[in-house]
Amino acid sequence: MTVAGSDSGGGAGIQADLRTFALTGVHGCVAVTAVTVQNSLGVTGFAEIAPEVVAAQISAVTSDIGVEAVKTGMLASAAIIEAIDDAFAAAGIGRAGIPLVVDPVAASMHGDALLVESALEALAGRMFPRATLVTPNLDEVRLLTGIDVVDAATQERAARALHRLGPACVLVKGGHLRGHQHSPDLLFDGTDFRRYDAVRVDTPHDHGAGDTLAAATTAALAHGRSVPEAVGFAKEWVTRSLTAAYPLGAGHGPVSPLWRLSAPEDR
Repeated sequence: MTVAGSDSGGGAGIQADLRTFALTGVHGCVAVTAVTVQNSLGVTGFAEIAPEVVAAQISAVTSDIGVEAVKTGMLASAAIIEAIDDAFAAAGIGRAGIPLVVDPVAASMHGDALLVESALEALAGRMFPRATLVTPNLDEVRLLTGIDVVDAATQERAARALHRLGPACVLVKGGHLRGHQHSPDLLFDGTDFRRYDAVRVDTPHDHGAGDTLAAATTAALAHGRSVPEAVGFAKEWVTRSLTAAYPLGAGHGPVSPLWRLSAPEDR
């Protein structure tokens, strides 16, 4: 299940999540938190869904269909986060129960705000302690911890600081780490570090990369993989999706999991 915002351009948000879910062999359910007005050039506005409606979507799915793993994306406001947290508690989602991946989406790749400032505290205080895994990019790390990640040492320091906020595991993504030929991600479970490295894909079309990574991790958890295995699968998935990215509109095109359709040997 994805609990996130809708991208009218189809490259990120629940649209990206559902594409990855389908192509990794899981049925995707949704709870829509916001409707964004966006295209390849950026976000020009969004409308929040009423918190009680977001919570009702979660309840409707979990009480009938059930879920094996859940991810969150754009959560928009503190009121929505609080409603989601209560719905997750009622459904047994998070930490000791159903795996929960929290992608702490605060802004679009163009820098457009997708989370009101007052919601950041609710995100860290309500969602992080419930999370099996959180997957911030470096801009989100800076917002949450004040740490500017510039190398391996500061990446480890940021992972420790984020882990103190309560999640079982933290993945500090290195895709925005400039001046590196590789994209280094760092997983920390409170005791051990594990690094995932991939050659940086030279493309301007990377819209939805973070959503796709989190969705692939969630799908792998739904298939019963451990967190380190799920992250390894997702790292390869998003790298191949970046390689298959395509231009769309006048701005940044989306990463594409559609490579899977022409690679039957990887099914």
